[in-house]
Amino acid sequence: MRVVWQLLAVAAVAFIGSQGVAVVGGNPWLTLVIGVLTAVAGVAVYRWVVRRTEHRPVVELDRPGAGLAAGRGVLIGIALFGAVIANIALLGDYEVRGWGTVAGAAGLVGFMAAAAVTEELLFRGVLFRIVEERTGTGIALVLTGVLFGLSHLFNPDATLWGAIAIAIEAGGLLTAAYVATRKLWLPIGLHFGWNFAGAGIFGTVVSGNGTPQGLLDAATSGPSIITGGAFGPEGSLYSVLFCVLATTAFLWLARRRGNLIPRRKRAERVDTVTTLAP
Repeated sequence: MRVVWQLLAVAAVAFIGSQGVAVVGGNPWLTLVIGVLTAVAGVAVYRWVVRRTEHRPVVELDRPGAGLAAGRGVLIGIALFGAVIANIALLGDYEVRGWGTVAGAAGLVGFMAAAAVTEELLFRGVLFRIVEERTGTGIALVLTGVLFGLSHLFNPDATLWGAIAIAIEAGGLLTAAYVATRKLWLPIGLHFGWNFAGAGIFGTVVSGNGTPQGLLDAATSGPSIITGGAFGPEGSLYSVLFCVLATTAFLWLARRRGNLIPRRKRAERVDTVTTLAP
């Protein structure tokens, strides 16, 4: 039952936050405030429900080093998305038409912070962590990655290919970042950095959602396999390529640190997995 209580608790925070954003009617500054509050509340509720249902310290959200790990993740996320945009631009399929608005970017900070935190708590903090205890790292990564991709089919301009791309690139990358560190801060920062770079900096669509304008007023054109089409650059082969490379690097690091859990050794290692040091 612990997985049910944990999912319900974090999902409730995400739902309340989304309703708050809807109520303010797109006001960017109120969206910023509500988004940040949702992120903070998500972390607090996750800590509370895990302590209550598992009776252990919530080491995956340890405070020491949290800011540094999240900041590192933000930089990696921005760099990865920047590499995708650079390659699309080299083919002439990305055009900057002018400046966007600072207010729009500020609103996206809140919106993306809430999404990054609550989604990482749900998919990596609850689902992956608990499934991994039973199946080992590899199977849990695949299963939760597929589920993460499928969850994006509900977005307005979602496509089947977009969902598959998300399952491969984000489902793999964010899970690998968690496994490499056994902390949620790096994948939270990485998730935020990637999403904010897409909408808040480069002015593109994120995961098929019609997001407000960020710092740049830009547009993509050309083959969907390169630009991602209506789904946004996350549906680009470049996104899949760069994220697979980053996923491989994180999994290599996880293996070097002894953080991978083979199924055959589950019983021996599941009790100590959450205490593994980065």
